[in-house]
Amino acid sequence: MWVMAAASSNRKIRTGLYDIDLNCPELRKEGVRVPLQEQPFRVLSLLLEHPGEVVTREDLQTRLWASDTYVAFDEGINTAIRKLRLAFGDSADNPRFIETLPRRGYRFIAPVHEVTFQGVPSATTANAIAPIASGVDTAEVAVSQAGESGSRPIALDLSSHVRFRKLAAGLVLAVIVVGGTIYWTHGRRPTLSASPGKRVMLAILPFQNLSNDPSQEYFSDGLTEETITDLGELSPERLGVIARTSAMAYKHANKTVSEIGSELGVDYILEGSVRREGGRARVSAQLIRVGDQTHLWARNYDRELNNVLEFENDLGRAIAEEVQANLTPERQTGLARQRVVDPEAYDLYLKGRYYWNERTPAGIKQSIGYFQKATAKDPNFALAYAGLADAYNIGNILGVYSAKDSLPHAAEAAMKAIELDPSLAEAHAALGMEKSHYEFDFSGAEREFKKAIELNSNSAYAHLFYSNCYLLPMGREAEAVGENQKAVALDPLSLPINNFLGATYSFVGDYEKSYRQFQHTLEMDPRFPLAHAYFAGLLFAMGKVGEAIEENEKTEVLSGESPEKAAAEAAAMRQAFKSGGERRMWQHQLDMVLQKYRSVPQSVFASELAGAYARAGHVDQAFKWLTKAYDERDGEDITLIKYDFSFKNLRKDPRYAAFQRRMGLPE
Repeated sequence: MWVMAAASSNRKIRTGLYDIDLNCPELRKEGVRVPLQEQPFRVLSLLLEHPGEVVTREDLQTRLWASDTYVAFDEGINTAIRKLRLAFGDSADNPRFIETLPRRGYRFIAPVHEVTFQGVPSATTANAIAPIASGVDTAEVAVSQAGESGSRPIALDLSSHVRFRKLAAGLVLAVIVVGGTIYWTHGRRPTLSASPGKRVMLAILPFQNLSNDPSQEYFSDGLTEETITDLGELSPERLGVIARTSAMAYKHANKTVSEIGSELGVDYILEGSVRREGGRARVSAQLIRVGDQTHLWARNYDRELNNVLEFENDLGRAIAEEVQANLTPERQTGLARQRVVDPEAYDLYLKGRYYWNERTPAGIKQSIGYFQKATAKDPNFALAYAGLADAYNIGNILGVYSAKDSLPHAAEAAMKAIELDPSLAEAHAALGMEKSHYEFDFSGAEREFKKAIELNSNSAYAHLFYSNCYLLPMGREAEAVGENQKAVALDPLSLPINNFLGATYSFVGDYEKSYRQFQHTLEMDPRFPLAHAYFAGLLFAMGKVGEAIEENEKTEVLSGESPEKAAAEAAAMRQAFKSGGERRMWQHQLDMVLQKYRSVPQSVFASELAGAYARAGHVDQAFKWLTKAYDERDGEDITLIKYDFSFKNLRKDPRYAAFQRRMGLPE
């Protein structure tokens, strides 16, 4: 007979779209029963006794497996956890509900709260919105749009001399924290809260452009991006904010709040619209709780485009006072600080970000042009310099510019941004990448990445860059995987971030996880060429040459090569492998790279030639081109020389260790 001490006869738990009735026992998703056997349900119940905390394997065995059981515990618990993950649609690699702590136990990590049988949240909550103050009637929320007291309508105002970035912060801080004032018990006033180690998760959907002018898309997208960035900086220890890439995937998507919330693993969704006509702008926003699709709060902002300086500072202070927000002194200083910018410069900046986010060679070039115009229009505009640094960094990674033609410009722009505004996480992350890839100043890179994460721990790219530009080069493999996983959690639909997690698994030798991660990324978008390219590298490393050549062919086609030429090249690679094994195949590939280099020298970087020579077994030539890559500071590939499959033939040569020392990498 099954008896759980903590499971009272009227206990129900809600987490995301799921309701767990501990009395029946029963699991339902959006009202539909999810079949679950008794033993997995017993494990789930015990995990829910301590949400957010580790339940050890010893506790599970003692509590749930009788001493005279004929079923092996290890097999039984593994089966139970696997069935729970299947029921919740969860993943062991990127868990949203149940996290495995190797050799220790398991932890239920999704936000949960206890509800009554009528579906009304009870006063006892965990990992959810918790009451912190009393003395305010529930009717106060209902009049928030009626203009009473501190909830009077506040207008959007874009001054000719002020940056609109803090406007977005004030707008969404209002929505999120006032959204937290939904009254879960009569006469009590809550705020967003989470148990230790847990954060409330929020997704900000793309603001809809209602201006009847497609040319204004950059403005609505810019408002979305700035809102995401600023909210991420305001209270990262309490609030996790899904990154722009994943949020923008839902632009014009015909999906319900339930579907989006489930896919992103969030507790709340903010959606809104912006209409810009002439000298006025109107923004509408509303906060929705994913669990029951309740619209918690809504507000309109409407004003002429002038004198936003006084408005945005008053707004920040009013919101902080209204909801008794526990802002740190530094956050309060940030709210009060005044930053000015020419409105035309801000428009140019938004256009730059719009094209930067396309991640195409043409888009990067356009973004650099807009960022340069923005800094020329307003030389004190820190965000524009940070954008310029990002564009030059990504331009190098995409092969638009060589390292020497881009990364010094990235450093100059990032340092100018930091000089103007030391609180910009984006600028510190950009400078960290440059220090790693160009200066080979790894201690300096670490300092910048840590500063970026300190300023905004919700920055997915800060975690990603810290992983692949510092931790991996330094051989800190477990930390590198962990930081990359954090980036995926913050930006779950980002193709580049998911793709690099696959590469990171491959680099540290976990080919099974790497294979699954690449498959996941390609399921997200089968037409993403970098996923096929990285997947091909894994397959070559695993000795699956035929599959690797096929992936390489897909990469070429998706990158713009004609299907006929890509097919012919794949056939030639297969024939070379058939006639002379891997060595002949890599020699053929080297011949192709050399042909390209002789035709258009600037299209082939030194590190690319070094890798091609190394794969083909030409060790002396490989070291020659590695030295050239070092001299040209072409560091994106060679900082990861320890892990790159291309350089495995060099690792027994004494020159390899000497090169690592010269780079400042651990041997």
